[in-house]
Amino acid sequence: MTGATLIRILLALPVLMLAVACTEDGAPPARAETTGANRTAPSGSGFDFYVLALSWSPAYCLVEGDRANRQQCAEDRDLGFVVHGLWPQYETGYPEFCPSREPDRVPSSLGRDYLDIVPTMGLIGHQWRKHGSCSGLSQADYLKTLRAARERVSIPAAFALETLPAEIDALEAEDAFIAANPGMKRDTIAVRCERGYLREIRICMTPSLDYRACPEVDRAGCKIKNLTVPEPD
Repeated sequence: MTGATLIRILLALPVLMLAVACTEDGAPPARAETTGANRTAPSGSGFDFYVLALSWSPAYCLVEGDRANRQQCAEDRDLGFVVHGLWPQYETGYPEFCPSREPDRVPSSLGRDYLDIVPTMGLIGHQWRKHGSCSGLSQADYLKTLRAARERVSIPAAFALETLPAEIDALEAEDAFIAANPGMKRDTIAVRCERGYLREIRICMTPSLDYRACPEVDRAGCKIKNLTVPEPD
């Protein structure tokens, strides 16, 4: 074999390798992609999916009355939707108060960074003990995931405090969230109502925070028309 022939063979090798890598129609093979909505959120384990519960704070304050948290319901708070919790779920039922190596109490040095989305340290601590302890995550990673889940969801313009409707049908509330959040579907979301108030929006997500169907949660959702949407005090 002459030196010139050897050079021609070496120059042709990259082209031959690309041809082998291509599919039959000449296109390069697709790369595997991570489908998680938030690729930096820690992934939990030991459950099937999450429910992100967004509570309409004025309804909570009215329904709970004297039992409501005074800090959350203070006159100067003017809160709309707040994170009630991020709940690990099974296809049927859910775990709660799971054994964990983490302490029951969430230190304020950690929890205070989340008071912009969860209104009180008491609620943060309760959510960790009842639900976060079942996520397979540390306190810090559970709260990171909780924030990532909240950031995954856009609140519809209909629920802006300056354009708030006095009443809304449960299905209309679902439609507003679906329209504001591409990929969300009817069987992904459920409304909770109580005493004629819109109390909560519950959104189902995979452990990697993609929207997903959740038949049991969806069936339990409220379908009532003309739900009152109370304004913040």
